[in-house]
Amino acid sequence: MTQYFVIHPDNPQHRLLAKAAEILRDGGPIVIPTDSCYALACQVGDKEAMDRIREIRQIDERHHLTLMCRDLSEIAQYARVDNVQYRLLKAATPGSYTFILEGTKEVPRRLLHPKRKTIGLRVPSHPVAMALLEELNGPLITSTLQLPGDEEPLTEGWEIRDRLEGEVDLILDGGPCGTEHTTVVDLTSGTPELVRAGLGPLELFGLQQ
Repeated sequence: MTQYFVIHPDNPQHRLLAKAAEILRDGGPIVIPTDSCYALACQVGDKEAMDRIREIRQIDERHHLTLMCRDLSEIAQYARVDNVQYRLLKAATPGSYTFILEGTKEVPRRLLHPKRKTIGLRVPSHPVAMALLEELNGPLITSTLQLPGDEEPLTEGWEIRDRLEGEVDLILDGGPCGTEHTTVVDLTSGTPELVRAGLGPLELFGLQQ
């Protein structure tokens, strides 16, 4: 059975965050609101929950899952970041960006791209996502909640509930999040490369769509 909490988008109730963190620690994949779309989320290192997310999305190991972090220092624990990359990350976080970076040994192998050994990372600006990361005291594995065959991510709590009943352990309904993805920027080559244009402005990276 899927639990369903209506949570305040700007001032999330602590009791609901504590319950969500408990469900994550117990191995449940959940749905959370973010600053760009709803996302499926589970705890780092939880292979079974991660496999459930891949099954819901019907994606394979070549598709980057995203490590959602609280801040830059947490990103630096999981990715190799030089001075140039750090300055770019500092200017763009928190915000609606996902960055492709080379992973460190702290990253579980199953989270890395099998050939490139890279990982997608982001720091969200949504109050619920940020508060949940603080409650967990660590990062989350996430993936945009876009179901197979759909042209856009799901954004209404009632529809998410209808579509994912029994598939996830909890839905945190923080109201509509929109349907625009994060902007994805590859920082592995020294020069920012646009992978996907989305909600985050491109000007920070000198990129054009």
